[in-house]
Amino acid sequence: MMKTILVVDDKVSVTRLLRDYLTEHGFHVVTANDGREALFAARHEKPDLVLLDIMMPEMDGYEFMRYFRKERNTPVIMLTAKIEETDKVIGLELGADDYVTKPFGMAELVARIRALLRRAYQDTPMADVLRVGDVVLDKNTRIVTIGVRKIQLTPSEFDLMAIMMAAPGQVFSRTDLLERLKGNSLENVERTVDTHVRNLRSKIEADSGEPQYVQTVYGVGYRFNPEPDEAVP
Repeated sequence: MMKTILVVDDKVSVTRLLRDYLTEHGFHVVTANDGREALFAARHEKPDLVLLDIMMPEMDGYEFMRYFRKERNTPVIMLTAKIEETDKVIGLELGADDYVTKPFGMAELVARIRALLRRAYQDTPMADVLRVGDVVLDKNTRIVTIGVRKIQLTPSEFDLMAIMMAAPGQVFSRTDLLERLKGNSLENVERTVDTHVRNLRSKIEADSGEPQYVQTVYGVGYRFNPEPDEAVP
């Protein structure tokens, strides 16, 4: 099935270029020129992935993410001219899955899109269910439940949790997690892993200050607790 990409950029020349190129590569493309227009388009078109510029009038990319992540967990790739690591981290903390710094190569962008779509919508012939304590992660439906709670995760958060739950108790370094998580997608920035872990904890932990599930092994990395408490409020 043809995937729909929502391209959001305030420069019409950029949205046209991306629309034409992505259409040639088999995608259905919807465009918007600011965050407000993008929210309207996302609600009606239900895109499979969003390419999001950060610096825009009316509503910038960061504000768009704050509203969008309350409604949908669709994969988001940020398109930004900013090169400061802190700017990228802000976007990741708001729920973006990847980022591309302008100027970028079109072939690389398409490769990142396809990689993220594979991660988010991978076809699994049989249900692959991971269970640790009261946590259940279903790779087939990409649903995570803790007790009776269904947890809404972004593609990157889901994949990070799946990596650790597949080997509960095993300690993963940030570099190891980054390589497994990104493939060839995210740049080699270890703070990316810390950001995703922080976002994940805010969703699954009763107290993210004292995590029960995703634990820090100081000086090494992270692990998924093999014996979390059965009852979580």
